[in-house]
Amino acid sequence: MHHGPYQAVVESDDEAGLFHGETVNLRDGVTFQGRSVDELKQALAESIDDYVAFCRARGEEPGEPFSGHLVVRVDPKTHKAAASAAQRAGITLETWVARMLDAATA
Repeated sequence: MHHGPYQAVVESDDEAGLFHGETVNLRDGVTFQGRSVDELKQALAESIDDYVAFCRARGEEPGEPFSGHLVVRVDPKTHKAAASAAQRAGITLETWVARMLDAATA
């Protein structure tokens, strides 16, 4: 589910007869709920609009969710293999990993 560039995931609460949602691509948590798809869409839009207005009232830009820095722990054998692949490609390990991630998420 999305509203503009903002994405959210939704889970159901069978006991309460509600759906709960939360943004996934924001540093700040924005939540919403509804009993139907239409209610969820409306609640998401209202929550995001309120969030953006709140940020602007404080003189801030809405939070970007990701810095672009990623720390990943891998098995030493995987690290060695990736470093070798990067060296064979004539690029840094960082560039090689970024290209692999780009290719995997395209």
